[in-house]
Amino acid sequence: VIKHISGGNILGYKEDNSLDLSKSLIKKQEKRNFKGYYCQTAQEALELALSLIPSGASVTHGGSESIKEIGLLDAVKNGDYQYIDRSLAKTAQEKREVVAQGVLAHTFITGTNAITMDGELVNVDGISNRVALMCFGPEQVIVIAGINKVVANSDAGVYRAQNIAAPVNAIRLSAKTPCYDTGNCAQCHADDCMCANIVITRHSRVADRIKVILVGENIGY
Repeated sequence: VIKHISGGNILGYKEDNSLDLSKSLIKKQEKRNFKGYYCQTAQEALELALSLIPSGASVTHGGSESIKEIGLLDAVKNGDYQYIDRSLAKTAQEKREVVAQGVLAHTFITGTNAITMDGELVNVDGISNRVALMCFGPEQVIVIAGINKVVANSDAGVYRAQNIAAPVNAIRLSAKTPCYDTGNCAQCHADDCMCANIVITRHSRVADRIKVILVGENIGY
Protein backbone atom coordinates (compact mmCIF):
# COMPACT_ATOMS: atom_id res chain seq x y z
CA VAL A 1 0.00 0.00 0.00
CA ILE A 2 1.32 3.46 -0.88
CA LYS A 3 1.12 5.81 2.05
CA HIS A 4 1.10 9.60 2.01
CA ILE A 5 1.85 10.74 5.52
CA SER A 6 1.23 14.25 6.70
CA GLY A 7 3.06 13.89 9.45
CA GLY A 8 16.83 8.03 7.27
CA ASN A 9 18.60 6.06 7.57
CA ILE A 10 20.40 7.67 10.43
CA LEU A 11 23.44 5.53 9.93
CA GLY A 12 22.51 2.18 11.40
CA TYR A 13 18.74 2.84 11.55
CA LYS A 14 16.83 -0.38 10.92
CA GLU A 15 14.56 -0.66 7.89
CA ASP A 16 11.86 -2.18 10.12
CA ASN A 17 11.46 1.23 11.78
CA SER A 18 11.29 3.20 8.53
CA LEU A 19 7.55 3.93 8.77
CA ASP A 20 7.91 5.45 12.25
CA LEU A 21 10.88 7.48 11.06
CA SER A 22 9.03 8.74 8.00
CA LYS A 23 6.10 10.11 10.01
CA SER A 24 8.33 12.57 11.82
CA LEU A 25 10.51 13.28 8.82
CA ILE A 26 7.68 14.04 6.41
CA LYS A 27 5.99 16.43 8.85
CA LYS A 28 9.21 18.43 8.93
CA GLN A 29 9.43 18.40 5.16
CA GLU A 30 5.91 19.75 4.83
CA LYS A 31 6.98 22.78 6.89
CA ARG A 32 9.60 23.33 4.20
CA ASN A 33 6.91 23.34 1.47
CA PHE A 34 7.97 19.87 0.28
CA LYS A 35 5.37 17.18 -0.41
CA GLY A 36 6.36 14.07 1.49
CA TYR A 37 5.47 10.45 0.75
CA TYR A 38 6.48 7.09 2.15
CA CYS A 39 6.51 3.82 0.21
CA GLN A 40 7.49 0.55 1.80
CA THR A 41 8.99 -0.93 -1.38
CA ALA A 42 10.74 0.21 -4.53
CA GLN A 43 7.84 -1.08 -6.65
CA GLU A 44 5.38 1.09 -4.73
CA ALA A 45 7.70 4.06 -5.15
CA LEU A 46 7.80 3.47 -8.90
CA GLU A 47 4.01 3.34 -9.13
CA LEU A 48 3.64 6.49 -7.05
CA ALA A 49 6.24 8.46 -9.02
CA LEU A 50 4.58 7.58 -12.33
CA SER A 51 1.18 8.60 -10.96
CA LEU A 52 2.60 12.08 -10.30
CA ILE A 53 3.73 12.61 -13.91
CA PRO A 54 0.95 13.56 -16.36
CA SER A 55 0.74 11.72 -19.67
CA GLY A 56 2.61 13.66 -22.36
CA ALA A 57 4.62 15.72 -19.87
CA SER A 58 8.22 16.64 -20.65
CA VAL A 59 10.60 14.82 -18.33
CA THR A 60 14.31 15.11 -17.65
CA HIS A 61 16.56 13.67 -14.98
CA GLY A 62 19.79 14.02 -13.07
CA GLY A 63 22.50 11.44 -12.66
CA SER A 64 20.91 9.03 -10.20
CA GLU A 65 21.29 5.33 -9.51
CA SER A 66 18.15 5.43 -7.36
CA ILE A 67 15.82 6.25 -10.26
CA LYS A 68 17.47 3.48 -12.27
CA GLU A 69 17.21 0.90 -9.48
CA ILE A 70 13.46 1.31 -9.00
CA GLY A 71 12.84 1.26 -12.78
CA LEU A 72 11.68 4.87 -13.01
CA LEU A 73 14.18 5.95 -15.66
CA ASP A 74 13.27 3.07 -17.99
CA ALA A 75 9.56 3.69 -17.41
CA VAL A 76 9.92 7.34 -18.39
CA LYS A 77 12.05 6.54 -21.43
CA ASN A 78 9.52 4.01 -22.69
CA GLY A 79 6.33 5.72 -21.52
CA ASP A 80 3.98 8.33 -22.93
CA TYR A 81 6.20 11.28 -22.08
CA GLN A 82 8.35 13.82 -23.86
CA TYR A 83 11.64 12.41 -22.62
CA ILE A 84 14.60 14.78 -22.84
CA ASP A 85 17.39 12.34 -23.68
CA ARG A 86 20.77 13.55 -22.42
CA SER A 87 22.55 10.55 -23.95
CA LEU A 88 22.01 11.89 -27.48
CA ALA A 89 24.31 14.86 -26.82
CA LYS A 90 27.76 14.26 -28.28
CA THR A 91 29.56 17.55 -27.64
CA ALA A 92 29.86 19.88 -24.66
CA GLN A 93 27.66 22.43 -26.43
CA GLU A 94 25.00 19.83 -27.20
CA LYS A 95 25.01 18.71 -23.56
CA ARG A 96 24.60 22.31 -22.47
CA GLU A 97 21.63 22.71 -24.80
CA VAL A 98 19.96 19.54 -23.52
CA VAL A 99 20.36 20.71 -19.93
CA ALA A 100 18.88 24.07 -20.95
CA GLN A 101 15.82 22.25 -22.31
CA GLY A 102 15.45 20.67 -18.89
CA VAL A 103 14.93 24.06 -17.26
CA LEU A 104 11.51 24.25 -18.94
CA ALA A 105 10.61 20.58 -18.40
CA HIS A 106 7.46 19.69 -16.52
CA THR A 107 9.14 17.07 -14.33
CA PHE A 108 12.67 16.50 -13.10
CA ILE A 109 13.36 13.09 -11.55
CA THR A 110 16.40 12.57 -9.35
CA GLY A 111 17.81 11.01 -6.23
CA THR A 112 19.49 12.82 -3.37
CA ASN A 113 22.76 12.25 -1.55
CA ALA A 114 21.15 12.65 1.87
CA ILE A 115 18.04 13.71 3.79
CA THR A 116 18.51 15.18 7.24
CA MET A 117 16.32 14.30 10.18
CA ASP A 118 15.09 17.88 9.96
CA GLY A 119 13.90 17.33 6.38
CA GLU A 120 16.62 19.07 4.37
CA LEU A 121 18.02 17.64 1.13
CA VAL A 122 21.81 17.56 0.91
CA ASN A 123 23.61 17.13 -2.41
CA VAL A 124 27.07 17.49 -3.88
CA ASP A 125 27.55 17.72 -7.63
CA GLY A 126 30.35 17.95 -10.14
CA ILE A 127 28.91 19.32 -13.40
CA SER A 128 26.02 20.53 -11.23
CA ASN A 129 23.14 20.34 -13.69
CA ARG A 130 21.40 18.10 -11.15
CA VAL A 131 21.47 20.57 -8.28
CA ALA A 132 20.72 23.45 -10.66
CA LEU A 133 17.43 21.88 -11.79
CA MET A 134 16.52 20.92 -8.25
CA CYS A 135 16.81 24.60 -7.33
CA PHE A 136 15.14 26.19 -10.35
CA GLY A 137 13.30 25.39 -13.55
CA PRO A 138 11.07 22.31 -13.88
CA GLU A 139 7.50 22.59 -12.60
CA GLN A 140 7.98 19.64 -10.27
CA VAL A 141 10.94 17.76 -8.85
CA ILE A 142 10.44 14.13 -7.82
CA VAL A 143 13.13 12.88 -5.44
CA ILE A 144 13.55 9.14 -4.86
CA ALA A 145 15.40 8.33 -1.63
CA GLY A 146 16.06 5.03 0.10
CA ILE A 147 15.99 4.87 3.88
CA ASN A 148 19.79 4.58 3.76
CA LYS A 149 19.97 8.25 2.74
CA VAL A 150 18.63 9.61 6.04
CA VAL A 151 21.26 11.21 8.28
CA ALA A 152 21.30 13.17 11.52
CA ASN A 153 22.03 16.66 10.16
CA SER A 154 23.47 18.62 7.23
CA ASP A 155 27.08 18.05 8.33
CA ALA A 156 26.44 14.31 8.33
CA GLY A 157 24.77 14.71 4.93
CA VAL A 158 27.80 16.41 3.41
CA TYR A 159 30.05 13.76 4.95
CA ARG A 160 27.86 11.02 3.49
CA ALA A 161 27.83 12.65 0.07
CA GLN A 162 31.59 13.14 -0.04
CA ASN A 163 32.77 9.91 1.59
CA ILE A 164 30.09 7.36 0.67
CA ALA A 165 28.40 8.51 -2.54
CA ALA A 166 31.22 10.38 -4.29
CA PRO A 167 33.87 7.61 -4.19
CA VAL A 168 31.44 5.04 -5.62
CA ASN A 169 30.34 7.46 -8.32
CA ALA A 170 33.96 8.27 -9.10
CA ILE A 171 34.58 4.58 -9.77
CA ARG A 172 31.37 4.29 -11.80
CA LEU A 173 32.32 7.30 -13.94
CA SER A 174 36.10 6.61 -14.01
CA ALA A 175 36.71 10.07 -12.57
CA LYS A 176 40.31 11.07 -11.92
CA THR A 177 39.91 12.10 -8.28
CA PRO A 178 41.66 11.17 -5.02
CA CYS A 179 38.46 9.51 -3.77
CA TYR A 180 38.62 7.14 -6.74
CA ASP A 181 41.89 5.77 -5.35
CA THR A 182 41.37 6.06 -1.59
CA GLY A 183 37.61 5.88 -1.06
CA ASN A 184 37.73 9.06 1.02
CA CYS A 185 37.20 12.73 0.26
CA ALA A 186 40.42 14.73 0.02
CA GLN A 187 38.69 18.11 -0.48
CA CYS A 188 40.29 18.04 -3.94
CA HIS A 189 40.34 20.53 -6.79
CA ALA A 190 40.79 17.89 -9.48
CA ASP A 191 39.46 18.52 -12.97
CA ASP A 192 36.94 15.72 -12.38
CA CYS A 193 35.99 16.94 -8.87
CA MET A 194 32.74 15.29 -7.81
CA CYS A 195 31.96 17.97 -5.23
CA ALA A 196 32.17 21.27 -7.12
CA ASN A 197 28.95 22.45 -5.53
CA ILE A 198 27.43 21.55 -2.18
CA VAL A 199 23.73 22.42 -2.03
CA ILE A 200 21.41 22.18 0.96
CA THR A 201 17.77 22.51 -0.06
CA ARG A 202 16.03 23.73 3.07
CA HIS A 203 12.83 25.27 1.65
CA SER A 204 10.79 25.50 -1.55
CA ARG A 205 9.37 28.89 -2.48
CA VAL A 206 6.78 27.02 -4.60
CA ALA A 207 4.62 24.81 -2.40
CA ASP A 208 4.76 21.10 -3.28
CA ARG A 209 7.13 21.64 -6.21
CA ILE A 210 9.59 19.26 -4.56
CA LYS A 211 8.10 15.84 -3.91
CA VAL A 212 10.18 13.49 -1.78
CA ILE A 213 9.38 9.78 -1.97
CA LEU A 214 11.08 8.02 0.93
CA VAL A 215 11.41 4.26 0.37
CA GLY A 216 11.69 1.79 3.21
CA GLU A 217 14.55 -0.01 1.46
CA ASN A 218 18.22 0.73 0.80
CA ILE A 219 18.39 2.30 -2.64
CA GLY A 220 21.26 4.03 -4.42
CA TYR A 221 24.64 5.12 -3.08
